[in-house]
Formats: sequence, structure tokens, C-alpha cells
Amino acid sequence: MRKKNQSSVSEFILLGLPIRPEQQGVFFTLFLAMYLTTVLGNLLILLLIRLDSRLHTPMYFFLSHLALTDVSFSSVTIPKMLVAMQTSRKAIPFAECICQMYFFIFFTDLDSFLITSMAFDRYVAICHPLHYTTIMREELCVFLVAGSWLLSCASSLSHTLLLTQLSFCTANAIPHFFCDLAALLKLSCSDIFLNYVVMFTVGVVVITLPFLCILISYGYIGTTILRIPSTKGVCKALSTCGSHLCVVSLYYGAIFGQYLFPSLSNSIDKDIIVAIMYTVVTPMLNPFIYSLRNKDVKDALRKCFPHCKI
Repeated sequence: MRKKNQSSVSEFILLGLPIRPEQQGVFFTLFLAMYLTTVLGNLLILLLIRLDSRLHTPMYFFLSHLALTDVSFSSVTIPKMLVAMQTSRKAIPFAECICQMYFFIFFTDLDSFLITSMAFDRYVAICHPLHYTTIMREELCVFLVAGSWLLSCASSLSHTLLLTQLSFCTANAIPHFFCDLAALLKLSCSDIFLNYVVMFTVGVVVITLPFLCILISYGYIGTTILRIPSTKGVCKALSTCGSHLCVVSLYYGAIFGQYLFPSLSNSIDKDIIVAIMYTVVTPMLNPFIYSLRNKDVKDALRKCFPHCKI
């Protein structure tokens, strides 16, 4: 039987990025610029989708939720990291650390489900264009998004409840820039076998299965594209799918390496670099990859900001 939480640790120490003190200013400026780009870019997408009726389609409905998720995802970890870099205050209270871990897992899983929903939307649009409006009804879109939120909540809650049952004795230094689940488990002085079992099992449900659904969707899309006689049609389809697959590769590649197979990630520096890829870089790139290169969004930008040359 597992012991109840008898932790003597009231706070954790986030060691942050493995950089030299003289480099702090450069990295602070870099990550602040990337964070502001992420927030402004995704909020702009939300504004355009809200204001332009031409963007009130299933694709942009999913995109609006992805944009909101990316802003929230980055905001869970980056502001805390920036404050620590400027003030050298690396301590984080126990409750705040657990809360940060909960929302980090929540938005990680939500990103996964929303990307999968967008892949399904592209599959229907390309493989069944005549039935697109019939299949992608508003009820189905709402169901997919609501299901994504509920499953993500259940996943993060399961990890959080199990973690609160563990004991943390004396070690409280986390070699990361946020409260990472795998790093916290390594600090525990309790039996963590059940935590790893749940982490792997839930990881299969919220990461592997959505990834397989994306692969299947794009398998059918690829087959359909090969049958398109028009070169222009092929290029248009490849442009949309290629961008999406690029982000999918970055996102799921990092997740698989760090969380589904944590024992394979022995290098702390490598873990941090991988985490930066999907907490900072990917959310920043999503507005550009998914929409700012899109003709519909460019038209919406011109309509909202007629004096800007786009």
C-alpha cells in the first residue's frame, strides 16, 4: 500500500536553463521576444477568426482553440522562467509547482487532441469534399473540442492526484525550467512504479492514439492527392498538409522522446532543449504555419487593417 503524502519539502528549486550568468541577458531577450510573438500571433488569429465571418468554418474553429491553447501553454512556463532569469529567484512553492505541472500536462494533451481534430478536418475536406458540410457539422466540431478538453483534464488530473500521494524528503532541486513530471518523480522518496505505469498508459491514450489517427488521416490524404489530375490542386493540398505535418513531427517527436520513453532521455540538457522545442518554438510557429500563410487569413488581415500592406 502506498503511503500518504508526508513530504517535508515546502518548495522546489528550479535550476533553469544550463547557461552561463553572462549569457542570461541574451537568452532573456530571446525568450521574451519569442513569448511575445507567440501571444500576439495567436491572439491576432483569434481576433481575425472572431471578426471575419468567412473564417467561421470548422477548420478555423479548431484553429481558434489551438491558438488559445498555445497562448495558455506557453504562459504556464515561460513567464516564470523569465522572472527567474531576471531576479535569480528560483524557488517555487510546493502547491504552485503541482499546479504548474497540472496545467502543463493539460495543455500538452489538449494540443495533441486539437492537432488530431484538425487532421481529421483536412481528411474530410480533401478525401470527401462533396460531403464536407454534412460530416463536419457544428455539433461534431463542438463534440470533438469538448471531448479534447475533458480527456485532457482527466489525464492531467490522474497524474496530479498520484503525485500528491508521494513523499518528498530532502532533495528539492529540479534540473529544469518548470515543474516537469518526470523530474518530480525522480525526486520522490516513495515507490513511483504506479506513476510510471499510469504515465505510460495515459501516454498511449493521449499521445500515441492521436498520432496514429493523424498518420491514418494523412495516409488517405496522400492517396487522394496522387489521384488529383491538376498540378495546381496537388500543390495546394501539399502546401496545407506539408505545413501541418512539419509541426506534427516537431511536436510528437519531442513528446515521444521525453515522456513516453523517459528512460531513454538521460541527458538533462537534451530534455531541456526538447522541452523548449514544444513549449516555446512550436506555439510560436503555429500562427505562421497554420494561418498567416493562408490566403483566407491574409484577406481577413487586409479587411481588418486596410492601411497595412500585406
